Amino acid sequence: MTEQTSVLIVDDESPARARLRELLGDLATEFKVEVVGEAIAGAEALALIERLQPKVVFLDVQMPGMSGIELARHLSAQAAHGRLLMPMVVFVTAFDEFAIEAFEVRAIDYLLKPVRVARLLDTLRRIGLRNAEERIEMTGSAAKLLSPKRRHLSVHERGRVQLVPIDQVIYLKAEMKYVTIRTKEREFLIEESLTSLEDEFSDVFVRIHRNALVSKGAIAGFERVSADGSGEGSDPYWQ
Repeated sequence: MTEQTSVLIVDDESPARARLRELLGDLATEFKVEVVGEAIAGAEALALIERLQPKVVFLDVQMPGMSGIELARHLSAQAAHGRLLMPMVVFVTAFDEFAIEAFEVRAIDYLLKPVRVARLLDTLRRIGLRNAEERIEMTGSAAKLLSPKRRHLSVHERGRVQLVPIDQVIYLKAEMKYVTIRTKEREFLIEESLTSLEDEFSDVFVRIHRNALVSKGAIAGFERVSADGSGEGSDPYWQ
């Protein structure tokens, strides 16, 4: 690996981040690695990845708010919409039971804590075999293969990322190139297609119009409307 490889470390535990940074520094004579940043949570990491575009993300699995697995799915969705180039993801965790999920989201490796130098060296060699042009650029169809689905939608507002829990969404409405997310409190805008959201969350939302998906849990009932539009109302009514 001749060119310098930019790295972001994501872990909510400070000692774990410090150890990984130290180990990468120890191997710097063999592999040119630059740690461009650190994050302690998923939303913070997502914003940093979009801004810094690191080639590699060392990612903890269990973190407050958003797990590392879900963050990887968000990265795939962002890559599918051209917001970033999908970085190579290396999961770093104290638990081995998430390995299958990790490789479902196309992780390049899965390291167990405490990380050993020899094992990290093997990971860096795998990274070294990846040419910069071969970094994963997820397509919309590839992103659909990732399972299970996300638990949040990521919204970009005023330079920060806000997570909107799926179970708080009342409806999704397509307007021009955006989709409006409606919760009880307020509205948000995202740049994802209504069709892809319907595919991903088909068990949560039902399409009531060509430009609208409604949470099944928010529907109290429907009313029939005659051909001339008469009736008590043409829309579902909400709980």
